[in-house]
Amino acid sequence: MSDLTVAFEDEHLIAIDKPSGLLVHRSWLAKEATEFALQRVRDQIGQRVYPVHRLDRPTSGILLFAKNVETARLMTAAFTERQVGKSYHAVVRGYLGDGRLDYPLREELDKIADKLADQDKEAQPAITDYECLAQIELPYAVSKKHATSRYSLMHLHPQTGRKHQLRRHMSHLRHPIIGDTNHGDGRHNRFFREHFDCHRLLLAATRLEFQHPHENETVRIELPVPAELLRAFKGR
Repeated sequence: MSDLTVAFEDEHLIAIDKPSGLLVHRSWLAKEATEFALQRVRDQIGQRVYPVHRLDRPTSGILLFAKNVETARLMTAAFTERQVGKSYHAVVRGYLGDGRLDYPLREELDKIADKLADQDKEAQPAITDYECLAQIELPYAVSKKHATSRYSLMHLHPQTGRKHQLRRHMSHLRHPIIGDTNHGDGRHNRFFREHFDCHRLLLAATRLEFQHPHENETVRIELPVPAELLRAFKGR
């Protein structure tokens, strides 16, 4: 098993590039999983680490861990209080421009894991800024309504941290993220699997920016856009 790519590390923190499909930690909702980012980072650096935020299993990109309890407490608070800047890249169906979506979201509850949770909780504020970086029109009739298919490479900046916020917001705009099996378009997901050999959600966490919890400095962690997200835009 190869080591995970380290995007940032000092005596208090370590950030890795989490592959799509890797769980952050063990979950009984995915009993078939045998590998977890928490375990792999611990084994890779030879010490215990503490997750301070989460990435969905199918989302790749920057995942931050603390190396001690105090740092974990401080960083968890920073995420909770929206003091951490986050950016993602995604490929969505159709042509989408620049804008901001302010659309509250009800919490997505699992029927089993959240059976004791408040089922009538009001929708919570959710804001996403989005910017179009590239667009492509391909000569394939994925939908019977159109002779061609259009896609946009997006830069997404969530201002809040609701569960599946980016996936749900893009779906609300009628521009779902490619590879999203819960909120997306199965026809376009299938097209990317068959035409581009793409078998993942095309969403990646590419930037984190925050005040270091122990140093008077700003930490900015960035990753390049994964090759899978750029494949459809090559040679446009």
